[in-house]
Amino acid sequence: MTQRRSIIAGAGIGVPSKRLTNRDLELLVDTTEQWIVERTGINERRIASADQATTDLAEEAAREALRDAGISPTELDLIVLCTVGPDHMVPPSSCLLQHRLGARNAAAFDINAACSGFLYGLAVADQFISTGKFKRVLLVGAETLSRVTDYGDRSTCVLFGDGAGAAVLVPASGDGGILSFCLGSDGSGAELLYIPAGGSRLPASEETVKGRMHFIRMKGNEVFKLAVRAMVRSVDEALEQAGLTRQDIDLVIPHQANRRIIEACAERLGVPDEKVVINIDRYGNTAAASIPIALAEARKASLLTDGQIVVFVGFGAGLTWGSAVLRWEEWNGNGAWT
Repeated sequence: MTQRRSIIAGAGIGVPSKRLTNRDLELLVDTTEQWIVERTGINERRIASADQATTDLAEEAAREALRDAGISPTELDLIVLCTVGPDHMVPPSSCLLQHRLGARNAAAFDINAACSGFLYGLAVADQFISTGKFKRVLLVGAETLSRVTDYGDRSTCVLFGDGAGAAVLVPASGDGGILSFCLGSDGSGAELLYIPAGGSRLPASEETVKGRMHFIRMKGNEVFKLAVRAMVRSVDEALEQAGLTRQDIDLVIPHQANRRIIEACAERLGVPDEKVVINIDRYGNTAAASIPIALAEARKASLLTDGQIVVFVGFGAGLTWGSAVLRWEEWNGNGAWT
């Protein structure tokens, strides 16, 4: 099979209409709008309605991405859905999405790499295309983190929101595409950011429910330090693999975990503010959905142009982290981006 690069041909967003503002949170926990903004950079986040699940948001993002690329669902060879909150333990939400889209020719599976999920999924999707096995891959990051957020814990409830972002990958026709990846993990830090119960270790019980063990728990200070170091290191490794340097970066699209983390990474990399995409103020931390949401918004704002060196980077529970370096190539198909 012929090795070739993959490019992003289309992107889309699916977010709930409900907004949870910092003022709203002031009524729920002992916090202030000023405290939230200063420590996180978040003004509001989107919250799924009672009848919305992860697949609902994923479908909206996927359909927009397919329209952008000018590709029919029946042309898809593979669907990869990255999430920590599937609709059900079984079946995979990717299969539900495949059915809803009518993508009858596509294989489908889920990936859980927490906030690094989209980067792990991007690496997987790229491998299928680079080997020539598949030509059309739909990659989606979708989350309903409000379902596992403890709105009595002021240290975490201010951070998380719901949403989905999607990208369609196709083979490159020029010299652009995904140039390199760097993925990493360290399970020794698992309890720095985790949900204690709900799996096989601690299945749901009266005790786990009363103990509020089905919600996200996080040691924020430790995560902050590890995130910045790992993200900077992974970007440097990916750039080296691509034969590039920090000075070659035209745009950084980071995971939107915390504005201070993003700014610290950019400062250490020597990347100016105008080259960093930030939308955490409007969506909060949407885990695996944050990079593709930011990607789609960057494209709609005409921040991406042919030949640019673009860096994706993120960090999440696991602990996991990753980065990818792309030379942006405009899709020359029939989509809206031509």
